[in-house]
Amino acid sequence: MIDAETEAAIRRLYYAEKWKPGTICRELGVHHETVTRVLANSGVPPASLPRRSSIADPFADFIRQVLEKYPRLPSSRLYEMVRERGYPGAPDHFRAITRRYRPQAPAEAFQRLRTLPGEQAQVDWACFGHVEIGRARRPLVAFVMVLSYSRKIFLRFGFDQRTGAFLRGHADAFQTFGGVPRVLLYDNLKSAVIERRGDAIRFNENLLAFAGHHRFEPRPVAPYRGNEKGRVERAIRYVRDSFFGAREWRDLDDLNAQAQAWCDGIAADRRCPEDRSRTVREVFVEEQTRLMQLPADLFPTEDRTEVAVGKTPYARFDLNDYSVPHDRAHRTVVVVATADRVRIIDGMDEIASHPRAWGKGQQIEDPQHLAALVKVKREARESRGMDRLHHAVPVSREFLRTLAERGMNLGSHTNGLLKLLDAYGPDELGLAIVEALARNAPHLHAIRQVLDRHRHERCQAPPIPVHLSDPRLQNIVVRPHALSTYDHLTREHEND
Repeated sequence: MIDAETEAAIRRLYYAEKWKPGTICRELGVHHETVTRVLANSGVPPASLPRRSSIADPFADFIRQVLEKYPRLPSSRLYEMVRERGYPGAPDHFRAITRRYRPQAPAEAFQRLRTLPGEQAQVDWACFGHVEIGRARRPLVAFVMVLSYSRKIFLRFGFDQRTGAFLRGHADAFQTFGGVPRVLLYDNLKSAVIERRGDAIRFNENLLAFAGHHRFEPRPVAPYRGNEKGRVERAIRYVRDSFFGAREWRDLDDLNAQAQAWCDGIAADRRCPEDRSRTVREVFVEEQTRLMQLPADLFPTEDRTEVAVGKTPYARFDLNDYSVPHDRAHRTVVVVATADRVRIIDGMDEIASHPRAWGKGQQIEDPQHLAALVKVKREARESRGMDRLHHAVPVSREFLRTLAERGMNLGSHTNGLLKLLDAYGPDELGLAIVEALARNAPHLHAIRQVLDRHRHERCQAPPIPVHLSDPRLQNIVVRPHALSTYDHLTREHEND
C-alpha cells in the first residue's frame, strides 16, 4: 500500500507531465504493478499501458484461449501446459502472468430484500470460542433468531448444537416474541438440512415435525447466497461487537440473563434499519400483532438417545455417567435430556432424574440408587455366609431358624458363627450348636461357652485365629474324612 501523496504524484506525472509508467516507477521507487493499479483506478485500461516485453508473449494467445474456455483453471496446471509447448520460464512469476489474461467475473449486484411484518425470521448458530468445565472443553454457541421486519433479536447461549437445543431455541424465541413468523430462513446447517442436491432438500425430520406443530414454513437459502439471510449475519456481528466483547459472566444462566437484558434494552433501542425514524422496539410493537398465535400445547424439544446400561448401574450420556436403579443393569434405556435435566426412561417408566452435568467423566448419582445397591450387596453377603454355614454345619440351619422365630438379628449371628467356624472347625461347632439348642439357649454366648468347656475338658489351648490374605479362601469348606481310608495303603505295603 502507498500513501495518498504518492498516489497523487503518480496521477500528476502520468496525466500532466506525460511520463511513461516505467519512468514513474524508477523516479518514485514503486513497483510497476502499483503504478498500473493506480492508473487503472483512475480509468486507464491496463492493456493500453506500455509494458516491457516478456518471454510469455509468444504464448499469450494460447493462454488467453485456454482461460476463456476454462476461466477457473489453476495457474499450476496452465504452467505445465505452456511448458510442454516450449515455455522456458520458471513457475514463480507465471501466476502474475496468468492473472494478466484471466477473465474477471462481473461484479454481482444484490437487490435489497424487503419483507412484510410478521412474515419472516432468520435463524443461525454462532460460535463464541470454548469454555473449560472441569475436564471438558465445551464450545460456547449462541442460537440467534432475528425478525426480518423489525430486526428484533433473540439470543440464547448454550454448550451444544444438538437438535434438542436447536428446537428449544425456536420455542423460547417464539415465547419471547409472543408469536410465530410465517417463514423461517436457514443456512444449510445440519440442524435443519440433512442433505441437499440442488433444489432437492431433505429436511431434519424433527424440524419438520416442529414446523408442522407451529405452522411455519422452514426455508433454506440457496447455496452461497449469504445475502438472503444477511439480517441474521449482521445481527451476529452486532452481538459480537456490542454484547459479547469484554463480557464477564459467572455461568451459563448468568450469561443468558445478561443476553436477555441486552436484547430487551440496548438492542431494542437501536434505530431500525428499515425505518431510521423509529427504534426496533417501536417497529416490533407493530410487527408483533402480525405474528401467528402460539399453539396451545407444547412440542417436546428434549434430546432422546438410546443408551445401553452395562454391569454397573450407570447410563452414559454426553461424556458423563448417570446412576439408575441396580435392577436395570444390562438393559437398553432411553435418555431424555434438556439443557438442565437428564431423565432416564425404561419402557413407560421414568427410573431416574438427574441435573445435567457439562463436565467430563463425572458420576451423577442418586443416593437412593446407591443405598438400594448397598443393601442388596449386604444381603447377598449374608446369604453367602448362610450358605457356607449350612454346607459346613448342617445343624446351623435349625439354629438360625430358631433365631428368626425369636426376632433376633440374623446378620450378626451369622458373622459370629462364621468366625467360630474358622476358629474351631465344623465338627466342634456342630456339637456346640446341638448342645445349645438342647439347653434352649440359641445365642452366640452359649455356643462360645460350650466350645471353651469342651476345649478345657480335653486340656487344649484356645484356638489361634488365622487371617488369610485372600478373602476368597475363607469361603472354602474342607470337610475332613476318616483316617481309616489310609489303612489300605498300609496293608498293600505289608503284602509287598
